[in-house]
Amino acid sequence: MLPEADLPLRFVDRGVYFDFLGPQDEPWLRVLLGEMARFEGRHRREICERLAEPLPCDAPYFKRRAATRVLLRLWRRERVAAVPPCQARARLFEAAARGDVPHAAARANVAASLGITTGALAESLFADLPGERIVHAPDPVPSAAEIALRTNLAVAQAVLMRASAIELRVEGGVRPIVRLAKLRGLLCTITEARTTTDDVPDNRKNDHEGGRLDAPTMNISGPFSLFRHTLLYGRALGELLPHLAWCARFQLSAACALRGRIFDVALDSCAPIFPATPPATFDSRLEERFARDIQRLAPDWDLVREPEPISAGGTLIFPDFLLRHRIHTQRRVLVEIAGFWTPGYLTAKLEHLRQANLTNFILCIDDDRACAAGDLPPGLPVVRFRRRVDAAAVLREAQRLTQPGRGDRVASPGNGTSNTAFRR
Repeated sequence: MLPEADLPLRFVDRGVYFDFLGPQDEPWLRVLLGEMARFEGRHRREICERLAEPLPCDAPYFKRRAATRVLLRLWRRERVAAVPPCQARARLFEAAARGDVPHAAARANVAASLGITTGALAESLFADLPGERIVHAPDPVPSAAEIALRTNLAVAQAVLMRASAIELRVEGGVRPIVRLAKLRGLLCTITEARTTTDDVPDNRKNDHEGGRLDAPTMNISGPFSLFRHTLLYGRALGELLPHLAWCARFQLSAACALRGRIFDVALDSCAPIFPATPPATFDSRLEERFARDIQRLAPDWDLVREPEPISAGGTLIFPDFLLRHRIHTQRRVLVEIAGFWTPGYLTAKLEHLRQANLTNFILCIDDDRACAAGDLPPGLPVVRFRRRVDAAAVLREAQRLTQPGRGDRVASPGNGTSNTAFRR
């Protein structure tokens, strides 16, 4: 975690704003990379001493400090010792304590007894200390642009690790975020409250741009809300950030303890942070073909992968897709593709759909594995398929369900707070 003193932040009233690195910082980042390349194969203390000095070009102080720490993490450290350092020290100090021969002769005698040269003995003495380890550049060496993104991520993670409360709104790719929060033992609840167009400026009524994101809210307890500020919990929270970069959109707000006070911090999809390893775009070829067909047949509709979860019977349902009109964003339908299932899974899924009482929801079921018609929720739109989902039929159902006069009820019926909490 980056020290608070090295974070490039701007404090204005009760808010904190990130001074992120960008293309304007790449010239001095290239110089910094060049300076580190000069110390390839040398001791870490030597490179740290050099980087503590000014660069031969102008560089913002706090940005340079943060980028330097990130680069030092990436450079591999190797312990080079002909013999174990503890053994070398014990043998040499024992010989020096006897005092019967000069120090140079004692070093030569110990080196000979160990079968190494005096230079190798000197190199091995303190090789286990961090500063005496040999540094090597990663392969490949990151570019200046990548270093900027990695530094931005490290700065944002360091701030959130000092959070007392976090509110996160995510659209698209919600399921991996919830799964990761659960696996990392984060304390979070999901609230399905939605924004209305009253919260959005008049010139942005259509896409909610500039207003609060129309998505569920994950309320996460930060490390500084716990009785003990655990570093482990803070790191688990920081792991969420790079995965958010692959969501369609996200908005994050937090209350963080900085400079002995609580400040408001905000991040959104425009934040230039280094992303995690890209997740699989689709779970199956069936979903991939469906998405491709919808994009070809319905250019006026957006298809969002893994949209917001739905509260049903004390659990959460994660539909596969959200089909939303690009101009009239209130026209939206959730789509779930049910391929292979076991009888127990199907029974539980249908029971959850009954409890959710969804209206704008389309269930696509494989005709080869379909259940009897009486087992389906009454009035639930169903598109049957074999081997390939009929995108045109799904589009017709979506247009029928969202046609004017039928009501503008959104697909997710929840209007309260889900009590589903994830704990270790």
